[in-house]
Amino acid sequence: MTGRIVINNGIILTLNDAEDVHFGGHVVLTGDRITHVGPGSFDGEAQPGDRVIDAKDRIVMPGLVDLHYHTALAKGYSDHLPLWEYLDECWYPIIRTLDPEEAYWAALASYAESIKGGVTTVNDMYRQLGGLARAAEEIGIRAVLSNDVALPEHNLDTLEDNQHAFETLHGMGNGRIEVYVGIEWLPLASPELLRDARQLADQLGTGIHIHLNESLTEVEDSKRRFGKRPTEVAYEAGLLGRDCIAAHCVWLSDTEIALMKATDTQISHNPSSNAKLGNGIARLPEMQAAGLNVGLGHDAAECNNSRDLFQVMKFAGVIHRAARVDASLQPAKEIVRMATRNGSEALRHEGGQLTVGKKADVIMLDTLSPMFTPLKWGDAAHVYSHLTYAANGSCVNTSIIDGVVVMEDRQLTFVDEQLIVREANAAFERVLTRLPATQG
Repeated sequence: MTGRIVINNGIILTLNDAEDVHFGGHVVLTGDRITHVGPGSFDGEAQPGDRVIDAKDRIVMPGLVDLHYHTALAKGYSDHLPLWEYLDECWYPIIRTLDPEEAYWAALASYAESIKGGVTTVNDMYRQLGGLARAAEEIGIRAVLSNDVALPEHNLDTLEDNQHAFETLHGMGNGRIEVYVGIEWLPLASPELLRDARQLADQLGTGIHIHLNESLTEVEDSKRRFGKRPTEVAYEAGLLGRDCIAAHCVWLSDTEIALMKATDTQISHNPSSNAKLGNGIARLPEMQAAGLNVGLGHDAAECNNSRDLFQVMKFAGVIHRAARVDASLQPAKEIVRMATRNGSEALRHEGGQLTVGKKADVIMLDTLSPMFTPLKWGDAAHVYSHLTYAANGSCVNTSIIDGVVVMEDRQLTFVDEQLIVREANAAFERVLTRLPATQG
């Protein structure tokens, strides 16, 4: 049996109900669970196989949860286009031609960047889920995977593909890998497909992941085709619910916010991707006022160019202040909670906080950096501020997922990062040769 991991002398950011922060505290991990948390060094009796980590000058906190995620291969490619044109000219052609091996290398590259930025869980909608699951199992990340399901004429995935993925992949990696039912978005779907997706999710006992109200063009398309706004269509189809992650939700009406609340639907806020694609600014203050649970996602590297969730945190912390001319909005502590505990709760995971009994998904950040200078010892607000407004993923030193060290001293434990880079680049070049036309 693997021994415990004992972390001493760190700034322990628990994100628990009491919002405890222990300066010079400890966390003990036994197997895949947190077994001790508190102030001072751990005073329990040493056990054979214990590994003791001195976290002096480090923040120890829950791993970040990227609640809306796409494995991606073509970062920086055709990123001058608005959403609909970008999907038609870049995203869909690439994912239609992708083979399982190319998806595997794309996922490894995506997950490597995320782990190095402090992300321990991804909610990833893509294709070729066998390749994604293989990558997630090897690199050690916690991954919720869903197919890119659309109506058959759009030549993406079907609900049958999604069911097969669930039956063959769900539970891999000692339970770290789950499969949800994915719906691309309403312009490529129908009310009947949404109803069938709900039926399948209920049959399998799993969750749902969908893009919803992402753009004004989506809203207008829904009103033209169905006479209703997208969330109204999803509600009437029975798709919404506690087990449903609705991504973007930029253009929610008051009625749609109320429907989200009535069904306890979970929201992924993706402010930087929404901005880059010119889709607008979501009504986050209204969602929060309604009591919705909102997490954070980067979306995809093609429409964000970075999987660094700390950048997303900063964006979420400032864009609403600017738009509403109100500096009181989105306190730093709430932003950190969105990136950790809220995302974990949205996925019904036992993580997102450093509390006894929770999953051992923990990251350590190096504070001996200008990013964290000055840092007032004992001042929790100062720590939250630096995390939200000053930090980026390069400050993450160590990542532990499910009680296993998957990155230490910024070196990935189980994979060859340089090999991943070479093979992902080669996969991208192969995909380009099969496209009917290329966009630069």
